[in-house]
Amino acid sequence: MTDIRVLIAGAGIGGLAAALALHAHGIESIVVDRARELAPLGVGINLQPRAVAALDRLGLADEVARHAVAPRAIEFHDARGHLLFREARGVDGGYRWPQLSVHRGWLQALLLAAVRDRLGSDAVRTGHGLTGFEESSDGVLAHTADGTLAADLLVGADGIHSVVRAQLHPEGDPLLWSGMRMFRGATRTAPFLDGETMVVIAGGGVDVVAYPIGDGLVNWVVQVDEGTSGALRGDANWNAAAPPDTVVGHLGHLRVDWLDVEALVRGADAVFEYPMVDRDPLPWWSDPGGHGRITLLGDAAHPMYPAGANGGTQALVDAVVLAEEVRSDARHGLRTYESRRRTETADVVAASRQMLRDAADPARIAVATATYRRVTHADGS
Repeated sequence: MTDIRVLIAGAGIGGLAAALALHAHGIESIVVDRARELAPLGVGINLQPRAVAALDRLGLADEVARHAVAPRAIEFHDARGHLLFREARGVDGGYRWPQLSVHRGWLQALLLAAVRDRLGSDAVRTGHGLTGFEESSDGVLAHTADGTLAADLLVGADGIHSVVRAQLHPEGDPLLWSGMRMFRGATRTAPFLDGETMVVIAGGGVDVVAYPIGDGLVNWVVQVDEGTSGALRGDANWNAAAPPDTVVGHLGHLRVDWLDVEALVRGADAVFEYPMVDRDPLPWWSDPGGHGRITLLGDAAHPMYPAGANGGTQALVDAVVLAEEVRSDARHGLRTYESRRRTETADVVAASRQMLRDAADPARIAVATATYRRVTHADGS
């Protein structure tokens, strides 16, 4: 191992992937997280072809593929279930890598096990929520709930409520609500259509997204347009519980004979509520007036709407690029990482916003998906 030491705040998908990518280049890292126990939370996640390419770099793509579903297409339907538009996905869409749909909690558990196996049992330290940091020419002092840790570099992969981002950008960085409220769950049920297709059913200000994620589970999202976009008032908690009856109350206009959405909602072990939010792109991730020892990754750097299913994908790409650049130049690696990723992810944030607007218009669905695919480099290149 080299003598550089990277401290990663956040043991989510991006932070754990960054630890694995750095380790593959012989760079020591430690991951800290505020949680006392890292439980496999969440529901489904879509990994675009570029994310699968990143997982292949980490030696995990085959394992994920064995547990996931590779959707062959995405279909857009109206409220009566009539097909409006169909687009091939993954290998069927001509990409080098498949798209994979899997349970987010299972994926995080896989990454966690790989980090502990390759880096050691002490590589992930729970109950060490970051509270602040100090940067100098000699390194970084990271203050956590369980003491202070010294490192050469600090990577803020601590999610949408990032402590690192808040200290770097303390003013004028609110969560921005799209006006869309999301209800989410995963339900064990029989396959619908061909069992390998993602669907979006739209109409009446309510969109339903459903896709299989393996092990007999179907991930579903009900998106309700409340029409009040702007700075978010209140909290954005991925794991806030919601009553199924609230969700079912939004489904009365649906007349789809090949998918019982109400049964999906009522059959879930848990239903979660979340306001669809993002943040405006930042002008920098590593303070240009600082020492180049701190940066951001994943949702801490570029929270985006899940409209195009790209949040997890971009975090995995971040992780691989970060490790490449730190390996190439230990002193300036974080700045070159930022130069490669900041503008690109800002484009994805903008494309996600545009796709959410365009997908509401049946006449623009094909244009919206084509533009989004181009901006996000979905082919894994």
